[in-house]
Amino acid sequence: MSVIVKPIVTEKMNKQGDALNRYGFIVKEDVNKLQIKKAVEEMYNVTVADVNTLRYAGKNKTRYTKSGVISGRTTSYKKALVTLVEGDKIDFYSNI
Repeated sequence: MSVIVKPIVTEKMNKQGDALNRYGFIVKEDVNKLQIKKAVEEMYNVTVADVNTLRYAGKNKTRYTKSGVISGRTTSYKKALVTLVEGDKIDFYSNI
């Protein structure tokens, strides 16, 4: 069972990675901080200093089309912000 769904590779997270040595990941909703720390350390061979988690709730969306109103909901997810110790880095672009 993989804890990490995917890394967050955005401009904001790249700036935090450079300045604060902090990286973001989308994780499964039923995992805790200790499981996230262990998974990141095993996957990327780094030492994790701190883990912060955030839960995002899905939002209702409505779209008006020719055939009527289409309503739906975006997915909810859990985000983990992982801070690494000084000197460690994660390179998401290494195997491209």
